[in-house]
Amino acid sequence: MAFDEEKLDELLSSFVTDLGGSFHAINAVIGDRLGLYRSLLAVMPATPAEVAAEAGVGERYAREWLSGQAAGGYVTYDPGTERFFLTEEQAFALAAPEGMQIAAAFHMPIAVGKNVDRIIDAFRTNTGFGWHEHDPGLFEGTERFFRQGYVANLVSSWIPALDGVEAKLAAGARVADVGCGHGASTLLLAESYPMSKITGFDYHDRSIDLARKRAADAGLASRLSFELAAAADFPGTDYDLVTVFDALHDMPDPLGAARHIRQSLKPDGTFLLVEPYARDNVEDNLNPVGRHYYTASTVICVAHSMTEEPRTALGAQAGQARLAELLRDAGFTRIRRAAETPFNLILEARP
Repeated sequence: MAFDEEKLDELLSSFVTDLGGSFHAINAVIGDRLGLYRSLLAVMPATPAEVAAEAGVGERYAREWLSGQAAGGYVTYDPGTERFFLTEEQAFALAAPEGMQIAAAFHMPIAVGKNVDRIIDAFRTNTGFGWHEHDPGLFEGTERFFRQGYVANLVSSWIPALDGVEAKLAAGARVADVGCGHGASTLLLAESYPMSKITGFDYHDRSIDLARKRAADAGLASRLSFELAAAADFPGTDYDLVTVFDALHDMPDPLGAARHIRQSLKPDGTFLLVEPYARDNVEDNLNPVGRHYYTASTVICVAHSMTEEPRTALGAQAGQARLAELLRDAGFTRIRRAAETPFNLILEARP
């Protein structure tokens, strides 16, 4: 077999990076669960023994974990003092309570891996594997991964980018947050716009139960509620605003959901659709963000969409053109990109 040695070396380099990354994901979840990043932040610069004592774990485990994190650039090692520490950037991304907590995202692939044999069977039989069938770690990881983007952008930039919506919310609007999951976006809307009445809908009963608890704990139950309902038949009409955050592409029938959303809105209502960032052509998504979304979509988004007819399977890289076509088919006439981030497209659709 004839091949280019240089190209083979490039491929093998990527392979080694990815293989290390798969084990890094496991270690990051361990660090998140045990508070190892926070423990390092509390006592740094620190020896493995000091981190182990702070976290209440074995010293030998801590030493190997810290070394691996340093090799991956998540932790910094000083060979002169033989101590580990976090730079300001590492601390913000991984350890600070008010920071990004990016290690939480690794709960997603670890959770999916627990059902890999069943997902393989779905591949073979061209059937589906539902969101509700996954390990609960997926629900936690997904919510914590997307929540930081919502906190950073929803109230400060996405809502203001919509035509007239911010004023309605401030005065008191009726809002449906469809596919709300654990309620991160719903809670944020309720906290930010106390005059508005917000209802979160999701088909997943365990997510609704947790969202209700969070609303009660936050003291928001009087103006915020969560109900068990699917996107294509959630109750209510005359909504000023309906939102779907990173969920439409997962649905088996996104067109049916969009049509129901259209019918549920007031004549001057707004549909805020937030979807994973993607360009319209595959070749333009062949980058690190695209790789993350395509690979996650294969085993989560497409797999769930294949559980029921019409099994549309938009996938997490549907792109604006395809989404806009779907919205037009659902009866929306005014569609535009209101904002974007490296991870999200924010579309505004009106009847």
